[in-house]
Amino acid sequence: MNLPAEDRGAADRLLHLVLNSGAHLWHNRPGIDSNGQWLPATRGRRQPGAALSALAPLARAPGPEEATSSLVAPVAALPALLSTDAAGPGAKRVAPGLFAPAAVHLYGTLLDIYRLDPELAARFASYAATESDWRDLQVCLAALMLVQHRTGAPVHDDDGSVAFHDDDYRGVGVAMMLRLGDRSMTPKQVLRVAHLLETPEIAALNRSAGFADPAGRKPPLGRWPAAARRWLAHRERNAPLLDGLVKAGYKETIKALARKCGYKPATDRFFSVLGWAQKQAAGGHRTVGVGGDLVLQRRERFDGLGEAEICERIVAEKLSFKETVGRLPAGVGLTPAIMVTLLPSLSDRDVRILTPTLESLGLLADAEIRARWEKALLSATDQRSLNVARNVRGADVRESLEVAAEAAVASAVSDAVADEDVHVFFLVDKSGSMEGAIAKSKETLVRILAGFPPERLHIATFDTMGRVLRPKVTSRAGVTHLLSSVNAGGGTLHGAALRALRVAEVEIPAGAALIVIVVGDEAGESGSGFAEAFRSYGYRPSAIALIVNVDSSWQRGSTVRDASHDLGVPFSEVEVGQFDDPYQVTRVLKTLLDAPVADRSRPAASYPWLDKVLATPLLTAT
Repeated sequence: MNLPAEDRGAADRLLHLVLNSGAHLWHNRPGIDSNGQWLPATRGRRQPGAALSALAPLARAPGPEEATSSLVAPVAALPALLSTDAAGPGAKRVAPGLFAPAAVHLYGTLLDIYRLDPELAARFASYAATESDWRDLQVCLAALMLVQHRTGAPVHDDDGSVAFHDDDYRGVGVAMMLRLGDRSMTPKQVLRVAHLLETPEIAALNRSAGFADPAGRKPPLGRWPAAARRWLAHRERNAPLLDGLVKAGYKETIKALARKCGYKPATDRFFSVLGWAQKQAAGGHRTVGVGGDLVLQRRERFDGLGEAEICERIVAEKLSFKETVGRLPAGVGLTPAIMVTLLPSLSDRDVRILTPTLESLGLLADAEIRARWEKALLSATDQRSLNVARNVRGADVRESLEVAAEAAVASAVSDAVADEDVHVFFLVDKSGSMEGAIAKSKETLVRILAGFPPERLHIATFDTMGRVLRPKVTSRAGVTHLLSSVNAGGGTLHGAALRALRVAEVEIPAGAALIVIVVGDEAGESGSGFAEAFRSYGYRPSAIALIVNVDSSWQRGSTVRDASHDLGVPFSEVEVGQFDDPYQVTRVLKTLLDAPVADRSRPAASYPWLDKVLATPLLTAT
């Protein structure tokens, strides 16, 4: 049964965090803090009429007695207009960078989990480093592991001898920073760990947890400085690694990292590659890079070069897209020829993001480039392509980007269920209480159903009567067409959906696992009644999940939670708003669908995804 937040154990809190904490911590553009939620500071986010009233003086010519300076105030007020949010009077503008409210929420939740079960937190950190692409989560977990108090201290016997050493979970944080290969930390992530720990609100949380002197002034960084120096030293010793990071555009990040941790390079080459001039300190203690013979490697602009010469330089120097764009002369810009030359340096993710650029340059009309682009779409692991689709003109390009989102869902489902035979019921509440929320339910279902294997997907709507829906194709167009005639009205009986599935002769093969996902406000019959419907119609779920979608004028019920408790199966819930995040959609699906064992001899004792986390070996730094 789903418990109130204060009554949840560590495992319940962890599952709830993964399913309902998709907010991004870092944003590269100005935003608005609207009651702890980050919103983009766009012209649309202002009080109605505010801009018109502020610009009223500009609507007429100033009289002869009016000074030109009288027009300065309305113009200067424009940035403030962009920072007001019609959602609430308490909204305020925030600068690009770390969004503290989201960071405090995520870090605070992880800290609560650590207090309840330190080992679970350490194993989750190891899992996130090796299995998750959620970079903000990796940064938060590394920060927590680096400062928490389990440091491998000796435990003494009564006679004072060392009996054994405690677990060293700080070593997990160090290993997260230093590991190589897939999902290794970027320079930006390593630096962000320190920035997060230095945030006043995070430092206060760490002091209150006993990780540092409560009266101390400096924020606790734990083992971060030493780990960061090891990170830099490894890349200095391996010249191709350092050169590659500089070519990838991390030069200034590495400089900031070296300053922050007090790194002393072994040779002048470190400063030379970074183009970082040095001068002797006042105390005269510096010995590297100050002898006067330091040769700095500068990345000169392409001013004075023609298009053909720029392309030759790109090929000869193996330049990346980011490295090239910042050096293009204003008179040339990014031309089709330059873009074609840069294509080999782009990852599939880069190609998807740059779709509007490829379209505007007319490159998608080329068969070879089109094939490369379509290949990149099929490798999508998130639904960001839906956001990219808003910025393209061609209908065929937009449809292809939507296919990429479907491919991401299909990949997430495939990764989660692997070779297991897992079937999924989607039960969609369309009763009267959903009148103001049914549109959101349909929007969410379009995002997550497109891409599901049709032979394992079963959809039913219900009010007091159930109806089975069968899409002609499991694509965005097919699911959108399927749900177009679904409207809210009537009473609520969750069991009616199960009856409709049974009447439609939907069978779950013996030995297969069944996951039931209900979409709605769970305000209906008693939980025991819903549970009895499962038994009566012969469906034995391995897990039940709820996508919570409650109309503001109605209250949430407890039918689904109580039914899962009655059946003795794992229950999880996801707020419907989580599916607005293109990255969170696939994370949630992987977690919900992580193949449960179809063991009918006893009720499931835990959620399979949690078992996978607990089985993850603790990372160790070598």
